[in-house]
Amino acid sequence: MTAPQSSVCVFCGARFGADPAYATAAETLGTALAAEGWQLVYGAGDIGLMGAVARAAVAAGGDTLGVIPVHLLEREAGKRDLARFVVTETMHERKKVMFMNSHAIVVLPGGAGSLDEFFEVLTWRQLGLHDKPVVLLNTNGYWDPLIGLIDHVIGAGFAEATLRDYITVVPDIDALMARLRAALS
Repeated sequence: MTAPQSSVCVFCGARFGADPAYATAAETLGTALAAEGWQLVYGAGDIGLMGAVARAAVAAGGDTLGVIPVHLLEREAGKRDLARFVVTETMHERKKVMFMNSHAIVVLPGGAGSLDEFFEVLTWRQLGLHDKPVVLLNTNGYWDPLIGLIDHVIGAGFAEATLRDYITVVPDIDALMARLRAALS
C-alpha cells in the first residue's frame, strides 16, 4: 500500500511584483514540488506568481489542483490545463477547498489576497483548528514588515508569544523544501 500523496497549498500574488526574484522563486517552487511528487494546490490563476508556480509544476509533470471562484475566472485567467480544476461560488469557499486539500501551506509574496489567506490559516492554527505547517517564503526580505507586525501584536499584548511558533519563515527554496520534507515525511 502506498502512502497518500502530500499536497502543498501555495498562496501567492496574482501579479509578479517588482522584484524578478519573486517569479524565479515561484517557478523554482513549482518545479521542486513536482520533483518531490507533491501536489500543488493553488488559486488556479494563470497570471502573476500563481501562473508561474503552476506552469512550472505542470511543465515538470507535477500534479495540480486549482481552485477559483466563478467571479475570478476571467480576471485571473483560470488555468485549464491542470490535473484538477475546481470552480467555487465564493472566495471563502475557495480558501476552504484549498486548505482542506493540503497538508502544508506556503505563502509567497503577494498582496491583500495573500495576506487574507495567510491570516485566515494562521488564525485557524491559533484556535487549534489545524496543525498544518504555515511557511512564509521570505524572498529578499519581502515578509520582514509582516513579521515585524506580528511581533508588534505579540509585544502589545494582543496575542500570546506562541503565535510566532505557528509560522516558519524561510529565506529561500532550499530551506523551504527542507522544512516541507521534515513536515511531510
